[in-house]
Amino acid sequence: MNRHTRNAAEPDPAAFPTRPYDLVKEFTIALVVVALLTVGLAAVFSSPDVKPVTLASWSRADGADFTATAVSELGGTSGTAEYGAPYNNTPGAAQKLGPVGLQSAAGVRIPMDTANEFVLRPLRDAPEPPAVTVALATWDAAPAARQRAWTVAYSDALAKAHGGTPAKGDYGPVPVLTARLLELARSGALDGQLQSQGKFYETDYTRPLLFLSDGSYLESLARAEHLGGDQWGMMNETGNYPGQAWLWLYTFWYQIEPFKSSGNADALIWGLMALLSLALMLVPFIPGVRSVPRWTRVHRLIWRTYYREQAVERSRRD
Repeated sequence: MNRHTRNAAEPDPAAFPTRPYDLVKEFTIALVVVALLTVGLAAVFSSPDVKPVTLASWSRADGADFTATAVSELGGTSGTAEYGAPYNNTPGAAQKLGPVGLQSAAGVRIPMDTANEFVLRPLRDAPEPPAVTVALATWDAAPAARQRAWTVAYSDALAKAHGGTPAKGDYGPVPVLTARLLELARSGALDGQLQSQGKFYETDYTRPLLFLSDGSYLESLARAEHLGGDQWGMMNETGNYPGQAWLWLYTFWYQIEPFKSSGNADALIWGLMALLSLALMLVPFIPGVRSVPRWTRVHRLIWRTYYREQAVERSRRD
């Protein structure tokens, strides 16, 4: 049979109505519409592409806060120094779920002596002027009680100075040490020193992040974006897919009582989310709950076309 001969049973294409179709035109229109929608929605709903916060940017923007934080690290009174596990064995600093101490269960896995890690070691590893060398020797030779007295006195003086020059007092070598640390931070050297762990790839940001979180500068930036602990903001930072949006349910509990005012909120919310996750996984096995779809008949709404066709087919057979 000739391949150009049409079967008599086949419909004649000429019998159907036709219309011209410009594929290039349709494609161009679709492309322009989608591009305009993308730009418009991105302008309204997109997240800001915020530059990374570093020790260098912090020290340049707010040197007073950096210095005050460095003094607290040196004196062992910062948030990290008093946090407990996994950084240290500070007594009483533990998140608990009932009688189980979740925070201390795994022990100290990332030992963190803030005075040495954030202040003294970076100063010793960098080329130092003679005055800093003398200050380090003076600090090392002083008993712990004397060191605490120096840091407490200097911390109080900085607080009273409100960002200005503190009044004269017996601060020992603390002003010299923190001033030099501020210079290292502003030069960018401190970021590299805290991140350096002697490995080929230096991707551990634990120490710089802990130092940053102990100050108030990072929190002020977060609050400006409505990301504070008592705020409802959320940011999907560029490049960090899927961002924080999927954590909305987890962070929601921090905004309401009794979690909002509890010092044990982390453990309590972790336990609650574990319970909710378990309940979600067991939905097919929970009597009553597993029957909700059958009672609500939502599936018949979703698959209404199928059920309509089935009804027509049954009526024809009947």
